[in-house]
Amino acid sequence: MAGIEEVARATGVSTATVSRALRGLPNVSDKTRAAVRRAADELGYVASSSASGLASGRTLAMGVVVPSVSRWFYTQVLEGVDAELRSASYDMILFNLGGHRGDRERVFHRSILRKRTDALLALCLDFTTEEREQLATLGHPTIVVGGPVKGLRSVGIDEPSTAYTATSHLISLGHTAIAHLGGEDEEGLNSQVPIGRLHGFRKAMKDAGLPVRPEWIIPGGFSLPESRAAMNSLLERPGPRPTAVFAGSDEMAFGAILAAGDHGLRVPEDLSVIGIDDHDYAAGFGLTTMAQDPFEQGATAARILLDELAGADPRTSSVRSPVSLVVRSSTAPPAARG
Repeated sequence: MAGIEEVARATGVSTATVSRALRGLPNVSDKTRAAVRRAADELGYVASSSASGLASGRTLAMGVVVPSVSRWFYTQVLEGVDAELRSASYDMILFNLGGHRGDRERVFHRSILRKRTDALLALCLDFTTEEREQLATLGHPTIVVGGPVKGLRSVGIDEPSTAYTATSHLISLGHTAIAHLGGEDEEGLNSQVPIGRLHGFRKAMKDAGLPVRPEWIIPGGFSLPESRAAMNSLLERPGPRPTAVFAGSDEMAFGAILAAGDHGLRVPEDLSVIGIDDHDYAAGFGLTTMAQDPFEQGATAARILLDELAGADPRTSSVRSPVSLVVRSSTAPPAARG
């Protein structure tokens, strides 16, 4: 395995410059940083995090708190975070809550974070008053991915605007009977995501002069099985059925599509469906969706924290990530009803 001296000789720079480049520190040009990283990869050089930590007083590790690792969005964000940290020779310490609220006490106990990490990145979480106080006393740079959190920076999409655009797409096709499959979620997660998407749905309907039927706003739990069951219950009710569904995530949209099939309904002829995400399986389902890039959101959040650890001025504002409407075969004008 090559040492730092070999990387320095291969790139024609000093060992100090190699160290700064690989640790993501400032005062290294982009060209030099890229050359150093390329040479390090080719030579098989791995920085000693223990030695670097002794020199800087840091652990060279970032804590990442995730509600679970079972959802596509979470895994994509983690991939983006990990890619950015690896390029800066930083380690990621993953705290997986696993859906159990009790684990939060372990994760947010100040002694764990103080001893093991330099910064904290949280996915789709809100914080209790006690947790906020602990974070403040730690002095860790902190950022959230996936929904706004009061008093903290975040990286994510504009939830109401995204939902508004998705609903407006259905309305533009001529749909007036539209259901909302929402994301009622577990305690302690960021409620601003499902709330924002519901608000966007309601506003689009109101602006179009369309009624919102309370019985057509149903919880899908951000999961395919739960949303499929909820949609089946809606379709089994007597009376009129919706001609379109706005689902607050692609996984819930998949559940709606499968529920339509359970009732012998065709998508989009009998039921149009739109989601949010552009999940890896969205194209396979022919799903129209509002595409976002959680990988880049994770990478962006990690870069912000790494820059601050390297001495950059803290970023005080949140980052709004782009979204785009991707039209596929799951949406179409409603069929004429005689």
